[in-house]
Amino acid sequence: MSGNEVDGQRVPGVSDRGVRRHRIFNFDFDSRPSHLVATPGENWSEEARAQWDAQYNQIIASLNAEFGSLNIDRKIDDFAAFGVKPFSIVAHHNSMFNHVRTAFVSGAYYAALTGACALGERILNHLILDLREKFKSTPQYKIVYRKKSFDCWSIAIDTLKAWQVLLPEVIVSFRDLEKLRNRSIHFNLETASQLREDALTAAKLLSRIIEQQFCAFGQQPWFIEGTLGAGFIKREWESNPFVAHYYCAKNFCLGPFHSVDFSDALGWRLVDHPDYGEFGIDSLSDEQFKDLFNNHDPALSARAND
Repeated sequence: MSGNEVDGQRVPGVSDRGVRRHRIFNFDFDSRPSHLVATPGENWSEEARAQWDAQYNQIIASLNAEFGSLNIDRKIDDFAAFGVKPFSIVAHHNSMFNHVRTAFVSGAYYAALTGACALGERILNHLILDLREKFKSTPQYKIVYRKKSFDCWSIAIDTLKAWQVLLPEVIVSFRDLEKLRNRSIHFNLETASQLREDALTAAKLLSRIIEQQFCAFGQQPWFIEGTLGAGFIKREWESNPFVAHYYCAKNFCLGPFHSVDFSDALGWRLVDHPDYGEFGIDSLSDEQFKDLFNNHDPALSARAND
């Protein structure tokens, strides 16, 4: 068994670093709209229908409390039309995405439209400012290194494309949102006649950007494929500037035998073994990590002492 040692002793958490992967634990989502547009199936049992009705009524009550009872039927329709908040890691955009949805559901469609466009621009700015120091050797750095903000979307998008930060489908969505932003922000007589339609289009594009670029689980190339019920970062992607900053730095590096426990005092928490050398494991490939995480004996899972 090999590993890092100090004075002949293994260093837990360092010598077994090759065993551990970053798990996405901090994320945000809201799936209530999907329940509003769903209908009970013909073959549902009475118990299943009763559970569906109870959940539906609970959602309606929550919308009443959140948005107010005035024009509640229209607000419910708009909430459902806006769609689910995607499973997203916690970053700069989460709370402001809520603001866009609140404006839309409240009927402030122009505020929702301009807010979605502004948030798209803000995401581009954060990506450039957060990551540019990692790309000092690139030609694009000379263009962006002095600026404190960027209102030219094409420069920001092209720079992030050259740095291979944005996924291809995200680039398409950003360019579509840029066109809608330019048509909506600058004076255009047609804007007033299609506010709800344009606001919904902007919201869908923004949601797609967040879902594809900042997803907590999915088919993005940095996730280990096939891990059950959790998202883990591939070892080779840990040094990628975008993944390191937005995923690894804000989540937890864990071995395959960790567990998720709940206590009344502390809430949800992750519990792991201090040193996987105890199991004779020094390093795992991503595929080996997946197999151990999915199929290990539950008796090996780490448990809290209290």
